[in-house]
Amino acid sequence: MKNGQVIKSLVSSVGESEMELINKYSRRELSEDEVYIFSVALCDNDIDRDCERFTVESLFALEKLFVGKTGIIDHDPTAKNQKARIISCKVESVDGETTALGDQLFRLTARAYIPRTEGNRELIEAIEAGIVKEVSVGCSMGHTLCSVCRNDMRSPLCSHHKGREYDGAMCYGELTDPQDAYEFSFVAVPAQRSAGVIKTAVKEKDMNDICKTLESGQDVALTKSEAEKLRAYIGSLEEENEYAKAYREELNGRLRAALKEKGIALDFAIESCVLKKLSLSEAQALLKALCAKERKAVPQLYVSRADDNAGNTEFRI
Repeated sequence: MKNGQVIKSLVSSVGESEMELINKYSRRELSEDEVYIFSVALCDNDIDRDCERFTVESLFALEKLFVGKTGIIDHDPTAKNQKARIISCKVESVDGETTALGDQLFRLTARAYIPRTEGNRELIEAIEAGIVKEVSVGCSMGHTLCSVCRNDMRSPLCSHHKGREYDGAMCYGELTDPQDAYEFSFVAVPAQRSAGVIKTAVKEKDMNDICKTLESGQDVALTKSEAEKLRAYIGSLEEENEYAKAYREELNGRLRAALKEKGIALDFAIESCVLKKLSLSEAQALLKALCAKERKAVPQLYVSRADDNAGNTEFRI
């Protein structure tokens, strides 16, 4: 068996029970010679090319969610690209195989069918010839837990990056809490190393996700709506920056006036250079110090006449 591939040994054998499952989805009763049925390994619990892995619990949840879902080409969700449909799914333990972490390998396997029509003839022949065999899945996962800190990698609590090493161990994301399954797709280069999984239609990246990816130096692929969010975010930062610049100019003006009042005369260019290097908090602290009222120096042993007289009233004449 290969993960993310059509399984050669289980192609095109249709049983009576499976025809009953197929005819639950068809509008008319189909016969065995009208359908092409095949088995496909959808995904497993090994670490993929995206440095992510499904937990075994997630595979069992996806086992139910993928039943009835469509098979398309290249994750292009259009009606003309619909070619197959899943009729059953099962999580299986693969004897003698382990994951990169040394755990027992579990795989989600599906049975799917393609109508034998003239339009599907080339696809069926390509599957039979072993040309079209790689597949991946589109699903939505609730959380991607960091293998290092166990926080969701999309939250501010996680500062780790998938694929990097921390204390000698590679960081990866654990895909948990499946929300929905959308489709499986025939593709040329899937994400899992055995031709596995593309986690499409997952929650859109928020600004924290995008900023973390940009900081890591990785390539960032954004959807249209994510790009709109990023543009709006940059626009809001630019607007805030205008307010910040206006406040800083006002603060520098007040600092110049306070310096002048204290009799501190500096060349304008030098003064501007000094003020420019101050952070906002430093400039505010300097202004506070310059504007503080001076206190008169008082000798350590000074006693006011009022205090002196107050204790000697009984000796007055």
